Amino acid sequence: MDSKHLVDWLRDAHAMEKQAEKMLKSQAQRLEHYPLLQKRIEEHIDETLHQAEKLDQCLALLGADTSTFKDIGAELTAFGQAVGGMMAEDEVVKGGIACYAFENFEIASYKAIIKAADMATQPEVARICKDILQEEIAMADWLSKHLDETTQQFLERDKADGLRAKT
Repeated sequence: MDSKHLVDWLRDAHAMEKQAEKMLKSQAQRLEHYPLLQKRIEEHIDETLHQAEKLDQCLALLGADTSTFKDIGAELTAFGQAVGGMMAEDEVVKGGIACYAFENFEIASYKAIIKAADMATQPEVARICKDILQEEIAMADWLSKHLDETTQQFLERDKADGLRAKT
């Protein structure tokens, strides 16, 4: 099987990880009143940086490189989302929802990439992407398990006089 789609999807995934890095870094900086969420996001930033490196490795295995155009576009999109989130009074809740949705988008993307790698007889690419997939699933699960707690904490802070609930 031709690996054209595999290369394209790996480039998309690389851009997706660059977007995630910018969004997560922006969000983590503003979560001082949500230390558990802030800590987990900071951990996932490290995972995200390593995932981009792993995708570089996959592309190199296929004799390709990343798409600067796609990476820049993703970074600009992430910047716009970060700025938009900063304006929302309920940023922490909307950010949690957006991160959860984004993680599930990543999960679906990596599942498609793994299938394409298998069909293109690229077992090393499939193995690397399966490792990334497990990290994305773990993050999505964590966000899902903690969304109620984060929402409750936000609402309690919002209700209390003098407490900043947003971040």
